[in-house]
Amino acid sequence: MNWINELLWGDGIAHSILILSVAIAFGIQLGKIKIFGVSLGITLVLFVGILLGHFGFHINEEILHFFKEFGLILFVFSVGMQVGPGFFSSFKKGGITLNLLACGIVLLGAGITIIIHYITGIPMSTMVGVMSGAVTNTPGLGAAQQAYSDLFGNTDPTIALGYAVAYPLGVVGIILSMLCIRYVFRINFAKESEQLAAEESRQIKGATPVSLIVKNPAVFNRSIRELSSLLEHREFVISRIWQKDINKIEIATAETVLQQDDKIFVITTDHDVETIKTFIGEEIEMDRKQWIPADSQFISRRIVITKPELNGKQLGELQLRRLHGINITRINRSGVDLVATPTLTLQIGDRLTVVGSEPAVAKVSEILGNSLKRLNEPNLITIFIGISLGIILGSIPFAFPGIPQPVKLGLAGGPLIVAILISRFGYKYKLITYTTQSANLMLREVGISLFLACVGLSAGQGFVDTIVNKGGFAWIGYGFIITTVPLLIIGFIGRYFYKVNYYTLMGLIAGSTTDPPALAYANTTAGNDSPAVGYATVYPITMFLRVLTAQLLILFFYA
Repeated sequence: MNWINELLWGDGIAHSILILSVAIAFGIQLGKIKIFGVSLGITLVLFVGILLGHFGFHINEEILHFFKEFGLILFVFSVGMQVGPGFFSSFKKGGITLNLLACGIVLLGAGITIIIHYITGIPMSTMVGVMSGAVTNTPGLGAAQQAYSDLFGNTDPTIALGYAVAYPLGVVGIILSMLCIRYVFRINFAKESEQLAAEESRQIKGATPVSLIVKNPAVFNRSIRELSSLLEHREFVISRIWQKDINKIEIATAETVLQQDDKIFVITTDHDVETIKTFIGEEIEMDRKQWIPADSQFISRRIVITKPELNGKQLGELQLRRLHGINITRINRSGVDLVATPTLTLQIGDRLTVVGSEPAVAKVSEILGNSLKRLNEPNLITIFIGISLGIILGSIPFAFPGIPQPVKLGLAGGPLIVAILISRFGYKYKLITYTTQSANLMLREVGISLFLACVGLSAGQGFVDTIVNKGGFAWIGYGFIITTVPLLIIGFIGRYFYKVNYYTLMGLIAGSTTDPPALAYANTTAGNDSPAVGYATVYPITMFLRVLTAQLLILFFYA
């Protein structure tokens, strides 16, 4: 029976994988249990790991360290790939206010952490763990541990312990903050919904169809190519034309000449639609189905770009309209419709709306790929190139005035930054950054599960003693302060001064703490997608700042 003893209590590979698998499996299953409609999700893996560690289940230190760091790298890299495409666009006009408010929440939390450190004398490493747990941010925990390890060559178990004790009440504190704002400002859901509908009607949409009749003499006898040059700063595509003299609908080409009273079907943006109307003629009521008559050979089909060689090319380079007599009216990318202008850069996974004859559309489908099977194949080259570059970046020492020891981004910050940059700009270097949502989620969940299980196992031995004898109960209270005070201050500012819609504000609060359970609660309360939109708007910059502040607090106070 020695093999059983070795399997359960040894320090070999089989023992390590068995203990990790048990911690992850039980943690994920327990995380599905909801209390008052809220579950802790995958974070329960950490607590199962702590429980196993408390009862004497341990893993060889070198194996534990490898699994923990590799899991952290997988997790932060997949998070970076997820948020990267929207990271820079989140700073545009519509998201500036929300992102500034989210930054305020992060900085206030860090400030309160520093104040509590000076008042109580609790080591900063412990307080950073408490802060990460209070805002339910696991990458921050990983970044803090990595920064501490880079400085001293070993880990501080109180970082993980502080995270573990502060996390549960952190989730509760986020939801309580939402409820407090709701009752202080006497939120009326009906009014919030009306305000939201009014805001949505004013928002710029990706692609808007409009039917026009040519009335402006300035465009009579001009080709569509000439019209495009006259309106070169406007985004629009003329898809089909009903020519008065022949009473027939045809695909519009660059050489098509416009005549008085011709009718055209245009795809443009809300921002440009009024200009297009004014310049060409008048809008007419004409259903989209009327643009494809029953006797027409036109078909409209969505084709997916799956050929790697098209990644990073501009739509105009393909010359699909000239060579095949088709029109591409819209391009759907990540659920957003974009106007198919010639200068638009294509990416793997883009879905093109193509209009034309069936043989022509079939030919274009061959050119673009349209192989969903190919999309489902993971692009491992990009992933491991990105991880390699991230580790290199994370290992580069940066010198800053006032800090005697060079600062490194570490195994959390380096891969995160590289993933954001690759997912946003990788297509320019022919890197295929498209990953299905399920593949990204699998990578992320495997990484975070390994990381949390390892952290829990390493912290389990002293967990109960910390809670009972070393002030662990006080850490819970400090964590609750770090959770609620910034959320309430910024929440009141956002509502009172900036008049942020309450549904969006709930998403802002959930996103600024990167907390999925809080987002689930917000979505259920609102009954619409506004909290998710607010969450997605601030999530990229918040995730980046959470990782950065956790590292900087360790470095500034220990370097």
